[in-house]
Amino acid sequence: MTQHPIFQGVATALITPFDAQTGGVDYAAACRLIDWQIECGVNALVIAGTTGEGSTLSDEEHRELLRFSVERVAGRVPVIAGTGSNDTAYAIDLTRYACRVGCDAMLVVTPYYNKATQKGLIRMFTAIADASTKPIILYNVPSRTGVDIKPQTYLALAGHPMIRGIKEANGNISSVVETASLVGDSLDLYSGNDDQIVPILAMGGSGVISVLSNVLPRETAEICSRWFSGDAEGSRALQCRLLPLIQALFCEVNPIPVKAAMAAMGFCEDVLRLPLTPLEPEHRQTLLALLREYKVI
Repeated sequence: MTQHPIFQGVATALITPFDAQTGGVDYAAACRLIDWQIECGVNALVIAGTTGEGSTLSDEEHRELLRFSVERVAGRVPVIAGTGSNDTAYAIDLTRYACRVGCDAMLVVTPYYNKATQKGLIRMFTAIADASTKPIILYNVPSRTGVDIKPQTYLALAGHPMIRGIKEANGNISSVVETASLVGDSLDLYSGNDDQIVPILAMGGSGVISVLSNVLPRETAEICSRWFSGDAEGSRALQCRLLPLIQALFCEVNPIPVKAAMAAMGFCEDVLRLPLTPLEPEHRQTLLALLREYKVI
């Protein structure tokens, strides 16, 4: 763990609520979501990431949502802006904007579709970090982007003063172990998969960037707080108890299930942007049953 982590514990990868009538961002619902998350004890919020449907926000919407979120959070927790793109110049421009409006850190995903070699990843992340005045978390999610950041690439990037963390969602624990052995305390390691929070904490991780915490913020935070307080068994037991809901939240492409869950909880309308479509009826039935079981609805 670095000397000054961006956050320790849980950062919610927050959904972006949309208005069913206009199709635009529902800022009243966003206010409720932000305030509730902070009241429930999350340690940071990620805005306009994968779960926040950042890829289908217009540039104007993306920027306004970042500005609005910083204003609403008002310093209560760090605001981490999703500013990655497969267009490096655009990612640089959006990162500079997020810095100007007061975001505390950036989450920068690997390039998708055009992809990259490991050399290309190093050059891209370095260019974005050079342009940033705030720390950057590298986001590795090869199931979505088709490119995987290798452990040696993390090591090559670890010396940059603005590159401070990793959101690792490659699902490969062996790769995570190798990365941890190479980078040590020079980069903070965050789980990008809710079913791997405890395994990554066990490798010296600093927490999780979570989809689950949209629905169960207190419990997700507790997995981390128990671990950091020395209650490894309690942390492990809670991870296992929440596994059925974690699996249900990924029964279809994220954020389809979590949007359905948050709508059922009354926080937003179940509105997604194409190509995402509402949760299939059989999956909805299973998800709602689990939400009742966990006393969420």
